[in-house]
Amino acid sequence: MGSNLGDRVWALEQARERLAQHHRICLRAASRLWETEPVGPPGQGPYLNAVLGLDSSLEADALLKLLLDVERALGRCRDPASPRWGPRLIDLDLLLFGSERIHQPGLEVPHPRLRERPFVLAPLNELVPKLQPPGGSETVAELLAACPSFSGSVRPWAGSAAGWSMQPLPANLGCKPWSPEN
Repeated sequence: MGSNLGDRVWALEQARERLAQHHRICLRAASRLWETEPVGPPGQGPYLNAVLGLDSSLEADALLKLLLDVERALGRCRDPASPRWGPRLIDLDLLLFGSERIHQPGLEVPHPRLRERPFVLAPLNELVPKLQPPGGSETVAELLAACPSFSGSVRPWAGSAAGWSMQPLPANLGCKPWSPEN
């Protein structure tokens, strides 16, 4: 998840809360917030990024639809005329879906640019450093270490976010406590 417009923390908190309240999602963990330089057209402000670990009884395409619905509810308008990788109030991506590899129109899992994006790998590394994303033999930690643009482009956010903390989250909605193994 990421945001570089408006109240970035608010947008991320709202997205996280909407997902956590969904009856078919169990939020398991949240990385801390990371500030990152934007990828895309010049003149954008920095992003705040985070990764959530969740369980869901939704199929991957339904989960992606839910992510897009949350984006719309928070005010994101996906305009085809907008520049690619332009500024965003909220951006929610489906990075991984268990060990599945999915290639269908509008949905590719693992996310096609996961391995080259330190702003995704740094928060993902906090949650599951030993995870090997499907289709490769490297762990998340190894992918992050190999990212040439990692140094300086991604840093833990130094700002204040009273409602956000890195956490395995306590059991909620009848879910068992999260750990990287489950």
